[in-house]
Amino acid sequence: MNKHVKNFCKRGLVAAWGGPVIMAIVWLCLKAAGVLETLAVDQVVLGIISTTVMAFIAAGVSIVYQIETLPKPMAALIQMAVLYIDYMGIYLLNGWLPVERIGAFTLIFIAAFAAIWLIIYVSIRMKVNRINQKMQA
Repeated sequence: MNKHVKNFCKRGLVAAWGGPVIMAIVWLCLKAAGVLETLAVDQVVLGIISTTVMAFIAAGVSIVYQIETLPKPMAALIQMAVLYIDYMGIYLLNGWLPVERIGAFTLIFIAAFAAIWLIIYVSIRMKVNRINQKMQA
């Protein structure tokens, strides 16, 4: 098996439990706020399966940054596209995102992804600069 596919699966399996746990916490908060009364069995099953798949894909796709021949900006675009399709698909499948809100979701997603990527990039860049300064001293 290709090492990247193997790493994708390992990362995905490590994180796959997180989706349903987070979803259960959100459901409990909605119930406590009086927004959610009960859930049908079909809703629960679909929610558990879909959030497991969503978390698996979201964690696994970070493997793109380990592909040495892939430029970092291209890896970021691939990750962004996969996450967008992953989240959008699951949200629409579960009815969590009304179709008329897709445009707003897209803008928010792109802005949030860019902000997070920029924060991580600047943080790493600062650490590299500090290490380089220590090595020159």
